[in-house]
Amino acid sequence: MKSTKTTALIPAVMLVATLAAWHQMPAIGQTAMLPAPGFHHLHLNSLDPDAAIDFYTRQFPTTSKSSWGGMPALKSPNNVLVLFTKVVTAPLLVPQTALWHWGFHVKDVRKTLDEFKRRPEVKLLPLYTSDEGGSVLISSDTWPGTGGVLGLTKAQVAEARTKAVRPTGGGGFAYLQGPDGVIVEYVGNQPVDRMNHVHMWQEDPFCAQFWYQKHFDAPAFAGRTPPAGITEANCKVARGADRSWPALEKDGTYRVPTAAVMFGDVALTWYMNQGDKPLASSRGHVMDHIALSVADLDAWMAKLRSEGIKLGEPYKLGDTRAVILEGPSREALELVEIK
Repeated sequence: MKSTKTTALIPAVMLVATLAAWHQMPAIGQTAMLPAPGFHHLHLNSLDPDAAIDFYTRQFPTTSKSSWGGMPALKSPNNVLVLFTKVVTAPLLVPQTALWHWGFHVKDVRKTLDEFKRRPEVKLLPLYTSDEGGSVLISSDTWPGTGGVLGLTKAQVAEARTKAVRPTGGGGFAYLQGPDGVIVEYVGNQPVDRMNHVHMWQEDPFCAQFWYQKHFDAPAFAGRTPPAGITEANCKVARGADRSWPALEKDGTYRVPTAAVMFGDVALTWYMNQGDKPLASSRGHVMDHIALSVADLDAWMAKLRSEGIKLGEPYKLGDTRAVILEGPSREALELVEIK
């Protein structure tokens, strides 16, 4: 028969063991005990990297000219980078790849727009308000979206006109064309100026989100998650039938379905492929690839290969190493080892 003292110790021992096991569990944002990747850089091809960086530092003065791995770079205040490779012929803009544009938060989007209007080197891109024409330079200067979608369908535009719906004004999203044909979105009004997203296309948006979550433990972006009942097994859904506005294209944008994930404080957000042809590889295009930082490249390579992901051979990159793989819609992803 066990003593009362021994019996009393059993719950305490069990509690200590439970707490120890709990403390050893991977924290949110970790994959199989590997810290989840961070966003390291967006890599652009450019005819004149120095001129491109000078352009961006003028337009977004919280950014700075830098270098990394022997390559010229644009540094954002949140310590993420846009790296540049100099090319001798204009980088490709077509056919369409999964990489669409990159985005920057600004504190005052209307003040920023007013400054851009005074700068002849800035090409502002119109946002069409319907397929009939008409455009604005900030999304909040046209009818507001509804149901969490950043636009209205043709039928909804007609209804907004009938009901005399007024623009909300204030903050919103807007676009400019940067060097080499790069599209840059500036979004306000936000607490701090910083690079905050890369906007993409995907063949199957929900499947892409599951892919990034499964292989990289990337948290889903709030408000951009699949409807209840959508799983990895049935994630392929039809593109929504209706385009919506405002849009960079007069014909509008298919915004349903949509999904997104986060790497650190940078979002990868996407809509479905807008065309009928498969998305092309991003290599050699103006937006060449996205780079994620990992602490142990060998461990990540072993993990991904065990999950059936095809990887290239690791290579030297500046003072560190990196490896390339393809995302679900042929977007090139680089894993960079940052100790």
